[in-house]
Amino acid sequence: MPTLTTHLTIIRHAWAEDAGPGVDDQARALLKAGRKRFAKVVRRLEKVGMGFDIIATSPLLRTRETAEILAEQLPGRPQVVVVDALAPGSDWHSLVEWTINQDAARVAWVGHAPCVGRLVALTIGDGSAAIRMAKGAVASIRLDDGIGQPGELEWLATAPLLDC
Repeated sequence: MPTLTTHLTIIRHAWAEDAGPGVDDQARALLKAGRKRFAKVVRRLEKVGMGFDIIATSPLLRTRETAEILAEQLPGRPQVVVVDALAPGSDWHSLVEWTINQDAARVAWVGHAPCVGRLVALTIGDGSAAIRMAKGAVASIRLDDGIGQPGELEWLATAPLLDC
């Protein structure tokens, strides 16, 4: 029997190059300032116990880079896996299924706005909530009954809140 996921952390990618005409959205990279700031956010949260067994990321470059920074800053360097269901327009049901199949207690999803806010709302059982997540924001959700059942938002941290 698989382990019930007990903690899900949903993360919006860090500061990235601007979108615009002629810019390939799939290839937008993190800005140097975004990399540094997000690494600092992760270090602060790691000190208070944030950690993962596995990290899922959208296939777009800026989220993959954010997930790699996350993994590099954490003990045990958790595995980063590209999950297409985290691409813009995220597929909640596919993400739940993927997460259940991981047999992991602590999972992170790295994605895009506005999808990450919707995913947080769906995970806490209120798909109608409007949760805004700044770039590099991190939301921790406790799932007493496992992924796919309503969870409890434990905290939502932003770089300014953590003095980053």
